[in-house]
Amino acid sequence: MTKKLVYFLCTGNSCRSQMADGFLNELGGDQYEVKSAGLEAHGLNPRAVQVMKEAGVDISGNSSDVIDPELLNRADYVITLCGHADEHCPVISNTNVVKWHWGFEDPAKATGTEEEIMTQFRQVRDSIKQRIAAFVKEGK
Repeated sequence: MTKKLVYFLCTGNSCRSQMADGFLNELGGDQYEVKSAGLEAHGLNPRAVQVMKEAGVDISGNSSDVIDPELLNRADYVITLCGHADEHCPVISNTNVVKWHWGFEDPAKATGTEEEIMTQFRQVRDSIKQRIAAFVKEGK
């Protein structure tokens, strides 16, 4: 069986797209080839790495990458995770690609105490995990 390529896009490829990448590899890596990228590469957010580790998924070896036009046009699914990436996604020439937008708040913009910030990271992580689990279950 050929794995379908899922390409998660965000602004900086540091938090949300990395979490989605980690969860899809964990929950559906046998069915999907998973890649993630950003309009820019901001590097892995250490808090994202920490909350994913708490969920049993290690993304510490992931790299923060800029969108690759070849991957973009080879993907079966292009899924944006923030409004900015959705609005500024490069043109996809492959008319067979399925493009979806799953909007999640940016936990990197959370303010407050460290615990309040980490709570926001965990909430976004859990929301992304639920959406990924539904995606895998639907067999999309």
